[in-house]
Amino acid sequence: MCFFLSAAGSFGDEYLRSFYDLFPGYGDALRRVAFSDEGYIHALQKNQPLLLIPNLGPGLDLYSRIMERKPAYCAEAIIVVPHPGRYLTRLDAYNAFGRVRDLKGLVFRSHARNMDVTLFEDATRLESENRNRAIPDPPLATELPPSETIFIRLRDANFGNSFYRTDLSSSPHGLIYEMTNFRNISFLFFTVVKRGDFYAMMYTEPLVEGMLIYAVAGADVSDFLASMVNIPSSIAQRGSVFFNWVNNGLRLTE
Repeated sequence: MCFFLSAAGSFGDEYLRSFYDLFPGYGDALRRVAFSDEGYIHALQKNQPLLLIPNLGPGLDLYSRIMERKPAYCAEAIIVVPHPGRYLTRLDAYNAFGRVRDLKGLVFRSHARNMDVTLFEDATRLESENRNRAIPDPPLATELPPSETIFIRLRDANFGNSFYRTDLSSSPHGLIYEMTNFRNISFLFFTVVKRGDFYAMMYTEPLVEGMLIYAVAGADVSDFLASMVNIPSSIAQRGSVFFNWVNNGLRLTE
């Protein structure tokens, strides 16, 4: 490896925590699935509490940050991406989040159809919330900004064009990536998710063992959609695509 990692878990000027620092008391079962190639993705039933809450330290309460949105349905996911020939950093995670166009063509496993299904037929950055002109992804960054907001358009296979605001912020050890729809999401002529009622959050942190990706996606949906669609499964499928998008972006650094 390119960096020397001491027993204390540090390289350069950055201190690396371990998996059990963030998930004390969860035991080896969680570690096994988190360190597997697929990670762990779980759909929650309506108003079921989250099962995985990382202990990130004072001033960073992800649970409250998620629950203040009051999502009726949630899915959560976790994986630790192994370090390749060097230690992954927060800058690597930032660059993975910047690959918006890589969302195009990603698939999820449809158990009902017993096949892989493409979720987003197109994905692009937008100039702003009010200007829909597509702009390219920037080149890989060499410095980590303290925060950033971008707007993206995704052409969903089921819902057509959907529009999202994404906010990225830096914490002492990791990055927080938040995403919410800034326009209604519709199916046929019906609004199924109102503006701001879809919310996803991914937290990434370089650990001693690899790059942690912890993700939660949630939505408050219309009764019309809930009567027609398995909402927990649908959110888990979409959450898995975003989860794998970042996972893939990190593995491109190998």
